[in-house]
Amino acid sequence: MKALTREGAIQMLNKVPEVTLYFWVIKIMATTVGETAADFLNFHLKLGLTGTSVVMGILLAIFLFMQFRTRRYVPWLYWMVVVLISIVGTLITDNLVDNFGVPLETTTVAFGVALLATFGAWYTSERTLSIRTIVTTRRELYYWAAILFTFALGTAAGDLAAEGLSLGYAKSTLIFGALIGLVSVAYYVFKANAVLAFWIAYILTRPLGASWGDYLSQPVANGGLGLGTVFTSMIFLSTIVALVIVLTVSRKDMLGQSTSGPGALMEPAILSVDDDAHSAGRR
Repeated sequence: MKALTREGAIQMLNKVPEVTLYFWVIKIMATTVGETAADFLNFHLKLGLTGTSVVMGILLAIFLFMQFRTRRYVPWLYWMVVVLISIVGTLITDNLVDNFGVPLETTTVAFGVALLATFGAWYTSERTLSIRTIVTTRRELYYWAAILFTFALGTAAGDLAAEGLSLGYAKSTLIFGALIGLVSVAYYVFKANAVLAFWIAYILTRPLGASWGDYLSQPVANGGLGLGTVFTSMIFLSTIVALVIVLTVSRKDMLGQSTSGPGALMEPAILSVDDDAHSAGRR
């Protein structure tokens, strides 16, 4: 693959938002929408799992194509892809479990292995897993593949905890929230590796969002609050839209603006010294 010019590399970097509090809030809400919107399309619009999967798969392909074509980070486009990939990741797991009878334990392990394989291929090829060094199309492909598997894995793990292990939606939400808290402590207090902490937290936000979404939307008889998928999806989608508008205007999530300030969470710098060594080895 041809090396990018310095200007081209900067433009590619700008396609990935700064990891700030905005990033995590929108990410968790996107995971919740992925859970509730998939249920809404499946049951309320009577599309069924197969029909819903086809429609959302086509939409994801269209917006992914647009994402790869753009040369700069565009907030609405980036987060549209995240929301759609969240829905598709949920549908992949639901199809395997509901249509093909694959146990949640199996899907959890399978997607865990697929995610590890993606990370392994990514690191072997690029010598880094940092989202702040995505300066080629190949790295962006690895990035979106990893995100898809985190959503599919998170859906399976969240359903396994809430339903398979009978923990319920509220307890599952608290458990995954506590795990994210432990990752934050490991990073901020014990100085754990930023890239590792980021990806662990990113993976855990999916079952957190799935459990939270189910807790809000499912009937009281099933352990939820009974708000319904329509109301829950609309509230979270509206909030995502509002936050994306704020970011578009303020540009607070433009990469490099808050690398040393309090807003930078998890990956405050490009930590991959391996990246330079790897690049030097290829020259």
